[in-house]
Amino acid sequence: MTEWLLTQIATWGTPLFFITNFLSCIAFPIPASLLMLACGAFAASGDIQFSVSFAACLTGAILGDQAGYMIGRHGDTHLQRFVAKKENRRKLYARAAEFTARRGAVGIFLTRWLFSPLGPYANFAAGAMDMNRRRFTIWSAMGEVVWVSLYTSLGYMFGDQITTIAEVASNISGLLAASLLALLAGGLLLHLIRDIET
Repeated sequence: MTEWLLTQIATWGTPLFFITNFLSCIAFPIPASLLMLACGAFAASGDIQFSVSFAACLTGAILGDQAGYMIGRHGDTHLQRFVAKKENRRKLYARAAEFTARRGAVGIFLTRWLFSPLGPYANFAAGAMDMNRRRFTIWSAMGEVVWVSLYTSLGYMFGDQITTIAEVASNISGLLAASLLALLAGGLLLHLIRDIET
């Protein structure tokens, strides 16, 4: 499917980026991050216009988040049936619901890019738990800006090495999470040292 989607960029161009990002945000198994890398690579080679394609990626992601939120808010029976069909979905939804309940809007922001596998399920969970829509929209949009900027920029800068970058990008979330935890642990350690010294 991935190779087929990449070949469709030449045919569909910008609308493809919109559609794939929209669908990925409502839990369709589409390699949206890889397509955004390709978006950047195609823009770097001059085959597509970067600003227009970037806007399509971002708009698709933001509207997909809104659709996911509305599914969670108004489609509870269908959502539970969808989640229950596969064990992996059940686990992702449970983790996303717990993370969103614990972290609130900041959790929504982080699941856009740092913990992106949880993203679509966090959309559903936010709607199901009736999170304030305005708050959800602001934080999800900010997170999507980070996600889209990260992947399209990587594709733009390293487009001639798209396969290698795709492999590296799959580990970016883990690297960022580890870095964030290291920073938090370092800050906590400094705080404890200051307390001991005073």
